[in-house]
Amino acid sequence: MKFAVLDFETTGSQPTDEIIQVGLVIIDQFQIIDRYTSLVHPGMGIPSSITTLTGITDEMVADAPTLDQVMSDMFPLLFDCVLVAHHAAFDVSFLQRGLTKTGYPPFSGRVLDTMDMLRILFPSISSLQLSMVAGLFGIDHERPHQADSDAEVTAEIWIRCLERLIGLPLLTVQRLQHIFENSSSDLGWFLDEICLYKESITSIDTDTNRYFRQFTLNVTDWGEEDDIRGPSDEDGLGASFQQFHQGLKLALQQKFEIFEERESQEQMIYEVEKSLENDQHLMIEAGTGTGKSLGYLIPALYYGIKYEKKVVVSTHTINLQEQLRERDIPLLKEIFPVPFKAAVLKGRSHYLCLRKFETKLTTRDYENGKEDPITAAQMVVWLSETEHGDEEEIHFGNKGAQFWYSVASDTDSCLNRMCPWYKKCFYHRARNDANTADVIITNHSLLFTDMKAENRLLPAYKHLVIDEAHHFEEVASKHLGIELHSSAMYHSLTWLYKDNRSGQLPMLRFRLRKSDEQQERAAGWSHTIDGLFPKIVQIKEDWDRLSESLYELLSSKSDPSQTENSSYVLRMKPETLPANWHELLTMEDNIYLNANDLLRTLDKLLSDVKEHQDVFGVQGLVTDLNGTVKELYEHRDALHFFMKMADEGYVYWMEAGTYARAKSLQLISVPTDVSGLLQQHFFETKESIIMTSATLSVNKSFQYSADQLGLVIPQDEESGKLKTVQLPSPFNYREQALVVIPRDFPTIKGAGDPVFIASLIESLSEVAIVTKGRMLILFTSNRMLKQIYAGMKDYLKAYGITVLGQGVDSGNRSKLTRMFQDNKMCVLLGTSSFWEGVDIPGDALSCLAIIRLPFQPPNHPLVEAKCENIKKRNENPFMKFSVPQAVIRFKQGFGRLVRRASDKGIVIIYDTRVIETFYGKHFLYSLPGPKIEHMTTEQMLPRIEQWMGEA
Repeated sequence: MKFAVLDFETTGSQPTDEIIQVGLVIIDQFQIIDRYTSLVHPGMGIPSSITTLTGITDEMVADAPTLDQVMSDMFPLLFDCVLVAHHAAFDVSFLQRGLTKTGYPPFSGRVLDTMDMLRILFPSISSLQLSMVAGLFGIDHERPHQADSDAEVTAEIWIRCLERLIGLPLLTVQRLQHIFENSSSDLGWFLDEICLYKESITSIDTDTNRYFRQFTLNVTDWGEEDDIRGPSDEDGLGASFQQFHQGLKLALQQKFEIFEERESQEQMIYEVEKSLENDQHLMIEAGTGTGKSLGYLIPALYYGIKYEKKVVVSTHTINLQEQLRERDIPLLKEIFPVPFKAAVLKGRSHYLCLRKFETKLTTRDYENGKEDPITAAQMVVWLSETEHGDEEEIHFGNKGAQFWYSVASDTDSCLNRMCPWYKKCFYHRARNDANTADVIITNHSLLFTDMKAENRLLPAYKHLVIDEAHHFEEVASKHLGIELHSSAMYHSLTWLYKDNRSGQLPMLRFRLRKSDEQQERAAGWSHTIDGLFPKIVQIKEDWDRLSESLYELLSSKSDPSQTENSSYVLRMKPETLPANWHELLTMEDNIYLNANDLLRTLDKLLSDVKEHQDVFGVQGLVTDLNGTVKELYEHRDALHFFMKMADEGYVYWMEAGTYARAKSLQLISVPTDVSGLLQQHFFETKESIIMTSATLSVNKSFQYSADQLGLVIPQDEESGKLKTVQLPSPFNYREQALVVIPRDFPTIKGAGDPVFIASLIESLSEVAIVTKGRMLILFTSNRMLKQIYAGMKDYLKAYGITVLGQGVDSGNRSKLTRMFQDNKMCVLLGTSSFWEGVDIPGDALSCLAIIRLPFQPPNHPLVEAKCENIKKRNENPFMKFSVPQAVIRFKQGFGRLVRRASDKGIVIIYDTRVIETFYGKHFLYSLPGPKIEHMTTEQMLPRIEQWMGEA
């Protein structure tokens, strides 16, 4: 099979635009056999943005051949080839237009897209950008956005795809072919051809031991692992913790040529070990560069192995969970004198349910045209390599998350031991691993899910390490609250019944009718099912009406420009409900009563069918239906709880996006104070809890964090139940960071203040020119970010400095961070998620600008309710809650600048409240000792130049 790999550079992406360069590479038998490249005279000027992107100027194309000449050279080369391109739709549209325009017939051969093949064959690739893929494959991409270079790289990538496809196990290739069978697409045709070829060259299939139910897997049955430690292994722990730790340091020195001891990490290791030994709770603040993960993992593993007790480590983000799994645990396994086992356990929906996936492929249940088969194909390839079955390992396209939701593991539809996949199941494997592990790495969300499930998910444990502990109380509120998303209710009803042919109930009816068994009984059940359809339609219509009315109420009384992510938010208070609330309550009553009837009938039907499910062969379907019924019970109760607002300990509010209208509506009920529950389920029942984060103290005091968690700091911390420790920073902030405050900078007068915005654009742009980009700007408002983004982009274009904006160029944080690091002269504007968890070490980031102090919007329902509670205790909510919370976020933002001992840079604080208000000192005093100077805006640039010159 011959392939023609094509790439065009053009004056734009519109039908009226022209080709300015062509690159064509011919592949035969996995080899490049021919190349053609030419600049093209476009007959018009090249826009400056295209010249900036491609480096192609008007002068370069002035004497280039015309489109006529180029097409006459290219046309014969395309003959009998399959056309391949990266994002093929773009290049093919320009090819067809070019051919037609110059009198040639349009290309009528097959067309394949490297993007589709990369997604299917390399499911864990996180970016399909050509340069990124080239980098991952170790292919040189000398001149991105020039057609000859792009075509060459695309050809190399296509060869890798072919090699990978041919190298897959035969059964996997057959599965891929089956997914696209009858799709009449060029991709389907191509996979047919590859499958025939693969079958012709495979005499003995060496992968048969990995096959199960016509899938290729990379896992054996769980529960067959041997013990990893023998009786004498524990002698390796040494006579004391000190002796053990010295041995470990020695092992680290031998492993790394350059090994620096960190005083703060040493201190942390001993503090954590002491707390575990003495059954004490510990609150320990460890700044960036301490090496926090090893600071708690080393003593936790030692303690767990020595006393045969489980230690649970909980993180706020899945990212940190993955980092511990991928980086820290493997390092410790290399140097630990005793074998140990660490397991990662996530929420159930993170794992694939193999039974649901098999059913989906067998029934070809694809909702989204081309997208779903590609996602299914991705997952078939991924199954042949994954050991964990965890969604974090796979990167989906647009509708991938929707597909995953339909095949994710969940409690309600699990057949447990009755499932043919039980011994291969990824979720039960993870549970089994956790049961036999010394340390279990989980996340805050799962801790609270386990608490709500009466501790049936995690193995029993008495020792807990909470990393990123400044989020613990906030996650507790979210998880102990009750949420209903409009689309969740709608999805559950649609799962049951979409139309007469699709949905779980029509499917059950079809299967019962088709069976030759017990015709009379089946007819009775089918009759019951028919009676349910109108009821489901009625509930759906009532829910549509109610959610639409709630959305109208929300959008009429809320101002999205006041919220951080520009969405509608409205708090509902029982004492100030709108006049028409009783009408809405009547709608909810109807839904509640109809749902009761529906669910009672379904419960009875399912328990009857269950007794005969083996005869009819509907076990899987009955289980899935049970799951949907349970979901509907939860949705019904969540809606009822919200509408009645009977519990005074809760705050109630609605949220929705400004675009998707009622489909994005969320009804939220959250307890205002969770400290009592945290005491009851954690701090009073666990022997030792270690809480750590880079930001737990405000003003060198842990009082705020302790209050949030309902903890009391004792007079004598050494012998009390709770001890607090603030570790010294491993960095020399005085030498590494300069904080600059322009004291004459205008103060902001209301959202969108034109004077403030204009001054900010000018000042930030001037700083960016001095620092040559390399600048991260943190905002507290999306709206302001977009205003500044537009102004800076125009200002900095002439200086060759790229401006990237969160929510403008991409909403994906890791993608933006990568683009920022790859671009030598770049400014990145970010809001909420950029204040923490972003790691940009080295030269890529030299300047951090903080536009406003990160106070939470005072009108956010939960903030408002917490402040009301503090007022009731005759305390000042601003000083007790708003300031400390903002200080912790401010410290997180500041922490983005210095990530290594060699980093040096500047932080500019444009909010003059830090020096003008009585509470401003709390922000500056909480920083880890950088040089702080305030000056006029005029003096700022020379000072920055001077400081950077010293770097």
